[in-house]
Amino acid sequence: MTFIKPVYKAVIPVAGLGTRMLPATKAIPKELLPVYDRPLIEHVVKEAISGGINEIILITRSGKEAIENHFDANYELEHRLVKKGKNKILEDIVKIIPEGIKISSIRQSDALGLGHAILCAMHLINDEPFAVLLPDVLVLDRVNR
Repeated sequence: MTFIKPVYKAVIPVAGLGTRMLPATKAIPKELLPVYDRPLIEHVVKEAISGGINEIILITRSGKEAIENHFDANYELEHRLVKKGKNKILEDIVKIIPEGIKISSIRQSDALGLGHAILCAMHLINDEPFAVLLPDVLVLDRVNR
């Protein structure tokens, strides 16, 4: 009898050069391009979390630090928002990632493809089931009226 284990970890490869979206991605990682008021990567991470994922592993490369920074605290910005009384915006940026969710990143040293990117995370997977999420496609849920 085979038991299906729940999936709690997701690997998100974000180390690509974004060449399909040039020139917009010359200076900004494609994962940070906005969809409405949030970067694409935030939508992907929030969808993973809503699906039960509690550990996100980003596979990055040099020049993609802004993706990691998006999910990290920015104390200077938060302090300024507090001083200006911009509590709604402050709440939005402080609560990007809910309590109990782990986000880590691993550098892919050389652009050797998707399989190599996933292998870079194997030491964090520990033989557990995991999802691979590719933030290249956005599917909108549309209600027909």
